[in-house]
Amino acid sequence: MLQNRLRVARAERRMSQEELAQAAGVTRQTISAVENLQYVPSTLLAFVLARCLDRSVTDVFFLEEVGENVQKPSRR
Repeated sequence: MLQNRLRVARAERRMSQEELAQAAGVTRQTISAVENLQYVPSTLLAFVLARCLDRSVTDVFFLEEVGENVQKPSRR
């Protein structure tokens, strides 16, 4: 499951949800939904949000380890 540190990164920048939403070109409700894991952002939106927060996308978004049964991609 995709997790995020959006709320923490936003707080460190002292940005409101509305300020981040305006910077990213989305609604405040979208920011709230992403922070509360109710909405998984597109790849483009994830990169835009990270850029607005002056972070790398992997600093803001990460995969939660689900367990041993998850197949990992093969390396070729």
